[in-house]
Amino acid sequence: MDTTKQRNLNKWLKQQSKLANRWLLTAIGLGVLSSFILLAQAALIATILHSLIIEHVDKSQLIPHFIGIVVTTLLRAGCSWAREVAGFRCGEQIRVVIRQQILDKLESLGPAYIKGKPAGAWATLLLEQVDDMQDFFARYLPQMSLSVFVPLIILVVVFPVNWAAGLIFVITAPLVPIFMALVGRKAADANRKNFKALQRLSGHFYDRLQAMSTIRLFNRTAHEADVMRGASEVFRKRTMDVLRIAFLSSAVLEFFTSISIAITAVYFGFSFIGELNFGHYGAGVTLFAGLFILILAPEFYQPLRDLGTFYHAKQQAVGAAESIVEFLDTDVEAMPQGTSELPSGPVTIEADDVSVFSPEGKALVSHVSFVLHAQQRTAIVGPSGAGKTSLVNAILGFLPYQGSLKINGIELRDLHLNQWRDNISWVGQNPMLLHGSIMQNLTLGNEHTTQERVEQAIKQAHADEFIDKLGLDHPISDRSSGLSVGQAQRLAVARAIIQNGQFWLLDEPTASLDARSEKLLWQGLESATSDATTLMITHQLSELTSVEQILVMENGQITQQGSFKELAQQTGLFKHLLDANQALTQANKENLDA
Repeated sequence: MDTTKQRNLNKWLKQQSKLANRWLLTAIGLGVLSSFILLAQAALIATILHSLIIEHVDKSQLIPHFIGIVVTTLLRAGCSWAREVAGFRCGEQIRVVIRQQILDKLESLGPAYIKGKPAGAWATLLLEQVDDMQDFFARYLPQMSLSVFVPLIILVVVFPVNWAAGLIFVITAPLVPIFMALVGRKAADANRKNFKALQRLSGHFYDRLQAMSTIRLFNRTAHEADVMRGASEVFRKRTMDVLRIAFLSSAVLEFFTSISIAITAVYFGFSFIGELNFGHYGAGVTLFAGLFILILAPEFYQPLRDLGTFYHAKQQAVGAAESIVEFLDTDVEAMPQGTSELPSGPVTIEADDVSVFSPEGKALVSHVSFVLHAQQRTAIVGPSGAGKTSLVNAILGFLPYQGSLKINGIELRDLHLNQWRDNISWVGQNPMLLHGSIMQNLTLGNEHTTQERVEQAIKQAHADEFIDKLGLDHPISDRSSGLSVGQAQRLAVARAIIQNGQFWLLDEPTASLDARSEKLLWQGLESATSDATTLMITHQLSELTSVEQILVMENGQITQQGSFKELAQQTGLFKHLLDANQALTQANKENLDA
């Protein structure tokens, strides 16, 4: 990583610290307060030893001093505890905000962009990489200030007692941050490579976990195991590189701080035996002065040592921030968020010379025009890659477009997209079910949904036959575990009915269903969409006989429009698809008969 980029990432991280400035200042203030208590504690200890050894004072006279040591010890412990809490709250508050920034960016980019990376990579970015910034905000940033304030406070106290000891501190102190920077220079690069390896491993593992059935079906488990083993080995090497740098940095810091403290101890040792006679302003080196400064010597270097320890956290945060900042600064064209409210009533969609583009600016659909009339059912058909999904993503507001795309007479780019999406009921071929109960999956946290509305939707979707047996509190996982494909699909239809959108979007809703489940699903959908505008994507053309309008797409363009009867009599792609569909159905029937 070049110096300019690392400097920019450091600047970005420090800017984020302003989000929790109150907690950051509290942590620094408690550290400074602890240093003042430390001075009092060191003075009490040195006074007690000097009085007992040199002045032979009776122990009973020193009881207030012993009480003072107990009190200062408790106060320092309390300050340390409160400082840890304040630092944690600082990091926690900032992490919440950064995660929200990532989620907001993901929402603005939409699913068309999100699908460009594996789900595991997004999970690593959102979870592990944000968490790895915790120590930077909780410990490194407060320690940066304390590594200046605490040594300065100790120097102000030490110099009037013994200028030679203060001079040793001043000369040796810079050695710690200098060697810390030299050793830790490659730490950010090591952490960045480690995060990249983790993203690849997470994405690969999650994708293979989802495709486990397919991998077993094609007997590719051994091959995928080898691929996973290779990816994990790369991650292991990257992790060991990071640990090696961290241990080397700690060893170097301990060495130089130990040498510096030893020099101070040697100076006082030779001063006590009369070999050195300077630094004490002519008053001589007393036992109190020697003990007081020797007690403070480790504490003088401790903030710098802690800073060196947390310097690894800084480089870890810089490595984690690289991908996050790159993502947040992603300059792709997304649908702007308008302010116009969607007019009430049935939905009508008018497209005039619309071209749809990917977030990177690549044309996906070119110059299409059509009208989805209110309370009318329309189907989009065509081969894979024809542009069907891209067109639907544009209607949903997830992809930018050129031309005119109006919803109830309002240009889509001028609409308030969240309000428009609230009017959409969606059923896909792979319904997304969350880890929770059936009731939670039906309402999706909407507390205003009544029990009566839920029961009505369940019956309308023909889902009551299994929900009545299982109960609304029956737990299901996010992969629909515990439910068959048909049951999960009918549950998704019930959820869409509860949504009660004026515009229904059906994306291959009967894919992978048996004949009985398909029949029940269509009955539920026909009942639910009777008064709504419906757009359906399907490859099963036999379902389209009752559809009022069919749009045939090929190579990003609409090549045919009309009813089933009209298109079946025309020469073109639809007739070709219909013939192929009928031939496949006939072949399957013959195989079953055989």
